[in-house]
Amino acid sequence: MIDKKALRQQQIKKLSENQAQTKTEGLELLKKLIELPEWKNAQSIATTASSPIEVPTEPIIQAAQEAGKKVYLPKTMPHRQMAFLPFTSSNDLVVSKFGIPEPEYKEELVNQAPDLVIVPGLAFAKDSNYRVGFGGGYYDRFLAKYPGKTVTLVPSAMLFETADWEIDEFDIKIQRLLTI
Repeated sequence: MIDKKALRQQQIKKLSENQAQTKTEGLELLKKLIELPEWKNAQSIATTASSPIEVPTEPIIQAAQEAGKKVYLPKTMPHRQMAFLPFTSSNDLVVSKFGIPEPEYKEELVNQAPDLVIVPGLAFAKDSNYRVGFGGGYYDRFLAKYPGKTVTLVPSAMLFETADWEIDEFDIKIQRLLTI
């Protein structure tokens, strides 16, 4: 059983070394994503502005916009909460204290129930659909109340056969893992 903090450090190193492969696999995973009924039926999707070690989300955002879907990105809020706000343009994003580009907060534009949420993370268990994220608990808090569909694009560097880490009671399973 590996400690989540140690696993995060291990995965960040592994993903840093595998950026090119993750980017290539991300494009393959996008092809699978747009074939899913969850994607086809969604009028609105939520994703993140990816960092260089993650599956690139720019192509996902572009595909969603080309398909006429509304795109939402998370804004970190106090008490480890998130608010999903419309994505308009990369130029309109503001870098958060975590170094992540986020939309500006406008309460009247918040949508906490997009049709599909593409959940980020560092490690995903193939047999149980549990994940290890970046450690803030933002997504687990959000997903605990979210009624819609969840999917994750899992490149080979993030895929584990089983959860070699402790599953906590607040950890939320992802409904569908897309793998290479």
